Parts: sequence; C-alpha cells; structure tokens
Amino acid sequence: MGLKFRKSIKLGKNVKLNINTNSASVTFGGNGIHHTISTNGTTRTTVGIPGTGISYTTTGGKKKTKK
Repeated sequence: MGLKFRKSIKLGKNVKLNINTNSASVTFGGNGIHHTISTNGTTRTTVGIPGTGISYTTTGGKKKTKK
C-alpha cells in the first residue's frame, strides 16, 4: 500500500483548492452541482440531488494514462 497525500483548502463560500501528490485542482459550486478543473488537464462536472446520494458525473480533457 502506498502513501497518499490530499489537502483541501476552502477559498470562499463555493470555491475549494484541492492538492494531492500528483496534481492540484479548483472546485467551484455548492449543493447539487460543482465543476472541477485540474492541473493535469482534466475537468469534471457533477450534478446531484442533495441528500439522496444520486449524482451524475461527466469528465473531459486529457485521458489519464498509466505509466
């Protein structure tokens, strides 16, 4: 099992900076919808129904390849 690092810093009411060992990302949005832009070129949009656990996610940008 490898060592992992992840840190999330709240920058405002609906903005978070997420940092991990491979990249960093910024997430915009609140309950029900949020959009994430990552330094590795990927974007992710998630729409959900709060309190139900039901959500739909779309991913765009570069495809992640294993080295």
